[in-house]
Order: sequence, then structure tokens, then C-alpha cells
Amino acid sequence: MGWAYYALQVMAGAFALFLGVLFLVVLLLFAIDRTQTGDAIRRNYPVIGRFRGLFTTLGEFFRQYFFAMDREEMPFNRAQRNWVYNAAEAKGNTVAFGSTRNLNIPGTPIFMNAVFPPLDDQYASTEPMVVGPYCREPYMAPSIFNISGMSYGAISKPAVRALSRGARRAGIWLNTGEGGLAPYHLEGGCDIVFQIGTAKFGVRDAAGNLSDDKLREVARHPEVRMFEIKLSQGAKPGKGGILPAAKIDEEVARIRGVPMGLDAISPNRHREVDDFSDLLDLIARIREVTGKPVGIKSCIGSADPWFDLFREIRKRGEESAPDFITIDGGEGGTGAAPMPLIDLVGLPLREALIRMVDLRDLAGLRDRIRIIASGKLVAPGDVAWAICLGADFVTSARGFMFSLGCIQALKCNRNTCPTGITTHQPQLQKGLVVKEKDKRVAAYAKSVIGEVETIAHSVGVAEPREMRRRHVRVVLDDGSSVQVNELHPSVKLDSQGRAMTGGNAQFEAALKRFDEP
Repeated sequence: MGWAYYALQVMAGAFALFLGVLFLVVLLLFAIDRTQTGDAIRRNYPVIGRFRGLFTTLGEFFRQYFFAMDREEMPFNRAQRNWVYNAAEAKGNTVAFGSTRNLNIPGTPIFMNAVFPPLDDQYASTEPMVVGPYCREPYMAPSIFNISGMSYGAISKPAVRALSRGARRAGIWLNTGEGGLAPYHLEGGCDIVFQIGTAKFGVRDAAGNLSDDKLREVARHPEVRMFEIKLSQGAKPGKGGILPAAKIDEEVARIRGVPMGLDAISPNRHREVDDFSDLLDLIARIREVTGKPVGIKSCIGSADPWFDLFREIRKRGEESAPDFITIDGGEGGTGAAPMPLIDLVGLPLREALIRMVDLRDLAGLRDRIRIIASGKLVAPGDVAWAICLGADFVTSARGFMFSLGCIQALKCNRNTCPTGITTHQPQLQKGLVVKEKDKRVAAYAKSVIGEVETIAHSVGVAEPREMRRRHVRVVLDDGSSVQVNELHPSVKLDSQGRAMTGGNAQFEAALKRFDEP
């Protein structure tokens, strides 16, 4: 029994030492809190006042697991995240006992099922769609659902590798984001959309200007199918981006063409583009140099300024038009942005998308300009809704982040992402195993596409792009619903592709604006 007595003595001594150290720490914190002048709570309530900051920090995590209901969280709730997780693991997404979604919330879409939907042998998969018919190398885009822009540097090497390989498995495209073309984008052999941001990362000369030689170098890769000029994004319209110096290693600096030790800053707009005429000149230049489709990405605040774009296109001819326009809603995401811009600036996608689709159609360019919808679209219902409103394609970034294992820790801008997606710390990146995550990326994409096709069949059409605004209703403030085509009639075109107003005063007024000097 002697060893037991000795062990108890040691434990008692250790416990006494622990209490003594704890007392000294509390005494030291008491003195610090009482004498500091920056925090009134800690000054008035030493030591215990520190728990307020701790609980505030931990609150967002506790709410996620213990307090928030399935449909309550923002920006994405538990039901949305769980759907993506299940889809990424190729698990069944069937549920029992009825929907947990409140169908009386204003803005909720309700798809109108057909009385006699197509039979099993009348279904069809979504057909590929050509983008850039006037280019030397048009792109036959195979998928309606694709990966939106996420830059290497903003997200990690294993994340880019998994997305590239997963995109190849699913037959979808991957947008590089504005951070340039990394070897890891090319690794999987997927189709790539190269995004040109305001800083021209990856295609800039030493002075930061667009380089034709660098453009040709990028375009030589057969995987690069299109180029996207980023004017603005939904999370921070009117403000450029910042990649912190801590995230810029030698490889990121080489790919982007920026020095190490400094933040990589993107201006709030392209310096050489002062109006839509300049923008069309830039589009023409890139298309001529690369031979590939060129489009633009923008968050819009109003349709009014965009009349000038279509007026200029009508003056120059439809060959001058951008091959596609990506509309990002004000609810779009980013790694870091000022809260006022995230919360308050930019039209939500549900408004912006309709406005741009109608402008394009009124200008008679429906078959010339493809519309891509982007902004918080992660589930099949989101994608189907955007297609009903007139989108030709849908892209998602955060949906694919969830497929990689994102837990919405909201640490994207701190280099401490616990899942290894947005961090460059090797010990955290180890959690993201590429050969497993690429399968999840592909499974998620295929699940979304498959279920969008299911919705299309349910409303009575053979494939998703045959869905129209008449196939979906939207809930109003009083809880009733109305067909979207009654709120926002679609533009009808004649056999020559010209808009027919059908007596719609709003459309007639818009057509007159196209002809204004």
C-alpha cells in the first residue's frame, strides 16, 4: 500500500500547486483588468468580465450545434449544409414526415408540378450549349451547374486540386477566380474558365497592365475554355480585393506576378475601362488574342446603366457582345469584405437576374449572350429557380466548399480554416485528402444536376432549360403565391429573334431607350 500512499501525496501536492498557480494567475488578471482603460466591463468586473468576450467568440459555434433550428442559421442553415454533405457522400437525400421548410415566407419559390408529366422514357438530360459562336474556338459547355471563382491563394493547394479533379469527374467547368492559373487547376484535366480580375493576376506585366503575351500563354492550355472579366462581385461591389501577405508564398507570388512580403491588392475597377465602349474594346482585344469566348462578371445595383452596354452592342453589331454575362447577387460570398458592403450593397440575385435577362432579350441577343447566375445557389431548388428566371448556367462556390468539408467556421480570412480549405498552414491542410474529396465534389455536382432534372420533369418539361417563369410561383407578403411570369413577364421573340412587347408598356419603354442617342 506504500505506493498508493505515495501516489496520493504526489496528486495532493500537484493539486495544491495547481491551485496556487491558478490563484496567482487570477490575481495577475485582476490587477491587469482593474488598471487597464480600454474595456469598461473588464475594469468594473475584473476577471469575470473576460468571459463575455469568450462566450461571444464561442457563441457562433454553440448556436450551430445546440440552439439554432435547422432552417434558422445564416448565411447557410443546417438543412442546406446537410443536404450538400449527403449529396457529396452519394447518400440518399430523402426525408420523412414532411418538409421542415416554412412555405409562407415571402419570396419562397414553389414549383408548379404538371398534371401529366413526361413518362420515364420521355425524359432527357441537359443538352450542351455553345458559348462564343464568333470565336475561333467556341466552347460547347456540357453542364448547367459549375464551380464559381475561388482563387488559388484564397483557397489552399489541396482544395484546388480536389476541385479540379472533381470537376473532371463530373464533367463541369472550374473558374480559377482572379488569382491566376495554378498547376493545380490543370491537374485534373477539367474545363477551366480563367478569370481576369482588376489586378490582372496571372496575365499582367511588371507594371500591372494586361499582357497579350501572358494571355496567349494561358490560352495555349487546351483546358482553358473561356475568359471572364470580373467587374465586381456580390459580396463587395465597388471595392477591390486583398490577399494578405501572410498567404503569399513564393509559388503564389509567381503565379499572380506580385512581390512577396506585401498584400496583393486589386483595384476597385479596371483602370483602362471608363465606360461600356472601353469594356467592349477590352473584350474584343482578349477574344482576338486568345481566340476563345470572353464574358464579364458583375454585381448590379440598377438596370439603368446597362442600357448603355446594349445600346453600344446594337451600334457595333452582335459580334462585339460579350459571349456571356455572369450576374452575381448581392448575397454572394467572399473570403473577406467590409460588413456594410456584404449586407447593404448590390441587388439580390432574384432581382438582378431578371433585369439582365430581360435587357438581353429585349436587345434581341438571347442566342448570342449566355447568362450565368451566381450567388448563394447551392441546392437543386436554387439552381432550378435561376434557370426558370432565364439563366443558361449556374455557378456555385460555397456549395462546392461544403462538398470539400467546409463547416461554416467563418474563418476564411484568418488563415486558420479548420478544414484546410482556406488556409496555407500545412498542419491544417492535412485534413483535406484530395483523393477522397474529389469524389465528394463530383458526387455533389451530379446530385444537383440530377435533382434539377427531376424538378424539370415534375413541372412537365423534358430537360431543365425548357423551364420558364410560368413553371414557378413565388410567395407574397400575405402568404399567397403568384406565378413569376405574372410579376415579371418574359420577353417574347419573333422568328428573327427580335423582341415583341405584346403591349407591355415597360418593355416598350425599354426598347425606346435602346435607340436613344
